[in-house]
Amino acid sequence: MSDMKLRKLRADDAPLMLEWMHDDSVTHDLQTDFASKTLDDALTFINNSLTDEENLNLAIVDDNDEYMGTVSLKHIHEGKAEFGITVRRCAMGKGYSSFGMEEILQYGFRNIKLNYVYWCVDPVNARALRFYDKHGYLRISHDEIAETVTRLGSYDSEEIKQYVWYITTDNNGKTMHE
Repeated sequence: MSDMKLRKLRADDAPLMLEWMHDDSVTHDLQTDFASKTLDDALTFINNSLTDEENLNLAIVDDNDEYMGTVSLKHIHEGKAEFGITVRRCAMGKGYSSFGMEEILQYGFRNIKLNYVYWCVDPVNARALRFYDKHGYLRISHDEIAETVTRLGSYDSEEIKQYVWYITTDNNGKTMHE
């Protein structure tokens, strides 16, 4: 397996970012309409990520510094953040998702002093559900996360009920209620 690292996004990542955005095998179970995104949209996202203080978006790259995907901590506020990740099809099954997730979570707990990180998955996204369950992440009920995500404005109460929710802490997966 090649060496992997996280780094800031760069403008030259935009064409490879657009590649996964237009790859239905990558995006078909995601919440956003990525197929309509343009190279300018990818460049705007990258440029905004360089100064955004509420969201941390980093590139997952291989040992040749080639962009393989984006990993994010979003809506960072009051010791909480929402996790997100997407990798190119050529990076799937090669450890990039595991690496990116582990690294950004460690960074969030260690450097940003997060108390917990949450995320949601569409129940039809079997690939993502298998990944998170295989790696032992804790599923929680939408009732347990509802107050946090509605207060942050990232989801409304009906949307919350549509997804499978996960949470992790730096205490090996104990929920915020334990």
